[in-house]
Amino acid sequence: MEYQKLGKSGLWVSRLVLGTMNFGSKIEEKEAFRIMDAALEVGINYFDTANNYGKSIKKEGISETIIGNWFAGGMHRREKVVLATKVYESMQEGGPNDMPGLSAYKVRRHFADSLKRLRTDHVEIYYMHHVDRGVLWEEILPVFQGMIQNGDIDYLASSNFAGWNIADAQGAAKKSNMFGLVCEQHKYNLLTRIPELEVLPSAKSHGMGVVAWSPLEGGMLSRNAVNRKDVGRGIQEQLKKFHELCIEIGEKEDVVALAWLLQNPVVTAPIIGPRTVGQLYDALRALELHLDQEVTERLEHIFPGPGGIAPEVYAW
Repeated sequence: MEYQKLGKSGLWVSRLVLGTMNFGSKIEEKEAFRIMDAALEVGINYFDTANNYGKSIKKEGISETIIGNWFAGGMHRREKVVLATKVYESMQEGGPNDMPGLSAYKVRRHFADSLKRLRTDHVEIYYMHHVDRGVLWEEILPVFQGMIQNGDIDYLASSNFAGWNIADAQGAAKKSNMFGLVCEQHKYNLLTRIPELEVLPSAKSHGMGVVAWSPLEGGMLSRNAVNRKDVGRGIQEQLKKFHELCIEIGEKEDVVALAWLLQNPVVTAPIIGPRTVGQLYDALRALELHLDQEVTERLEHIFPGPGGIAPEVYAW
């Protein structure tokens, strides 16, 4: 397994992140346990969850609960995992203070609930799941700083922030003599390249790592996606060309899509969401695959960057 420092921090994380969004909703607990065991066996140490995962089945927190149950099984599992969870969304508690957001009142309570579900006393990385433009940094940053000082969290991170949100948060953190954000988690893949305009350059400028969620665009970049009928003609043509290229080089689409992200020096790791142990093993191939210049340029033309023009590859 390859490892990389998470932005400006001294924390080393695996170059694949185990996503747990489907734990409890699409993946039963026993299979989730097998997937987490297999992840540790192959060296994946970075596990990603959120307090609201499970919302699709009206069981917010179920992903955290399953991870906590797995930790409770012992074998030093907790000590081997770099754990990340998130706060922002409503947890269906009711009342005006449970609206999506990042008030000090809400963050303290939701963090305490996450710890109970996760059966741990700390979290390595705590993400603001979204930016809350209705709350001042002067209110919320001292809360996170207090958590860091108390040993409740090691690092603060952002998710789904715009480039200027990152700059704003880092500026406010610097004024408060805080270490600042170490990572931005953002949707980024061959079909979603808008982050190249501002988010990726901002993250790089501020010494942050980047974790890419939905690296396969919800399955659009996975094997067999070429047969999908629920997409427009333009995307169908892209997927067809992508499929043909992958056949030519003898690799599966999902592996190539992950490898494309991994060769970007700004990206720390993509989040994989395997539903079986076999799918987890399949994703490991992306760590071995080197896309040469010709293949990379062809991908750039199939999936051009923002503005419809293929830029110089990774010229950040």
